[in-house]
Amino acid sequence: MSKKVLIVEDDPKNMKLTMMTLKPHGYELVCAADGEEAVNTAFNEKPDVILMDMQLPKISGIEAIKQIRDHPDFAEIPILALTAYAMKGDEDKYIEAGCTAYMSKPINTRELPVKVAELLGE
Repeated sequence: MSKKVLIVEDDPKNMKLTMMTLKPHGYELVCAADGEEAVNTAFNEKPDVILMDMQLPKISGIEAIKQIRDHPDFAEIPILALTAYAMKGDEDKYIEAGCTAYMSKPINTRELPVKVAELLGE
């Protein structure tokens, strides 16, 4: 059975690139375009890993992560923070909020599948 990846991204071009990067690796891809949708989709779809943009409409990526982590069934799910605004100290902030790992955007199409596989223990 293929692993399910939730991609949370409000920019359609970035969403398409991420999907095109991961699709050849056989993952089942589900998408959300804002923080509220991310939380609801995570709870309904129960993904194996979440790729979370940090700058989102409605609620931020950090707030969405906190809401997801507050649910006992999602305490251990790997979450990869994705952001274009990589500043010194941001990685620590995202890890503290509950992210498992961090990657800056624009995504590296060679590194992303490797990181996702690593987070899934593949």
